[in-house]
Amino acid sequence: MAYRILGDVHTHTLYSRHAYSTIQENVRAASAAGLEILGSTDHLSSMLYPEQHIRNFQFFLNTAIWPRTWEGVTVLHGCEADIEGLDGSLFGQDIPCRESITGGTYASERSLFERVTESADYVIASVHNTDFAKGCSISDITDMYVAVLEQPRVFILGHTGRSGLPYDLDTVLACAKEHHKLIEVNEHSLEGGSKHEGVCRKIAERCAEMGVGIAVSSDAHIAPQIGRFSAVERMLEEIHFPEELIMNRGREPFLRELAASGVCDLSQVLGEQS
Repeated sequence: MAYRILGDVHTHTLYSRHAYSTIQENVRAASAAGLEILGSTDHLSSMLYPEQHIRNFQFFLNTAIWPRTWEGVTVLHGCEADIEGLDGSLFGQDIPCRESITGGTYASERSLFERVTESADYVIASVHNTDFAKGCSISDITDMYVAVLEQPRVFILGHTGRSGLPYDLDTVLACAKEHHKLIEVNEHSLEGGSKHEGVCRKIAERCAEMGVGIAVSSDAHIAPQIGRFSAVERMLEEIHFPEELIMNRGREPFLRELAASGVCDLSQVLGEQS
């Protein structure tokens, strides 16, 4: 069957430093592609700056000024946070953030992660550097991903097929289903006859068998990649993946699942669009 996926919920702007388009260029590309929804999810990671200060991450603090509806597209603001520990900890959760971007002192003590994500619609949690997991067992990685999915700000578990860290699929997928969290199937992981295709296919097949929702994403790092999922769509068609489990197939299913997860309730957006 042919799929029509009208949302791209994992994309990057030039803020991510190895990406090359502005948010407006990405929105226009999403509009031109006929998308209903665009999620902008720049990196929250040590790969960006050697100094971990709130000033370096202030890009995330002002995204409320973005129009929620922009060029006819519903725009969501989130981030892609690095998984950094076997306990499921994410970048910035162990970094105290007492000083504001102007040099003032916050009234309450919170972590860098909390400051950056407090106004985000959702967080994608991904592994980019596997050094912390060297020599770990499948059980260790399984427990790690479960702990990540149980975090209240995390909605999507990012590109686990590309991380190179094996885990018990049934345990992690059951946790995702219980919490209405999504497993990402990432276009970038399948490009050019990727060596990760076999693992990604197995993840997608088991999601289909267990009834677990997925997010198909471009992981675009430049505007022309927005809304392009040809490799993922081909794989999903080959395994006859149920369309109703592609939660970003449109605005409504994605926002309803986001609300069901408890991460963020944007039901008013659906009311405005009806």
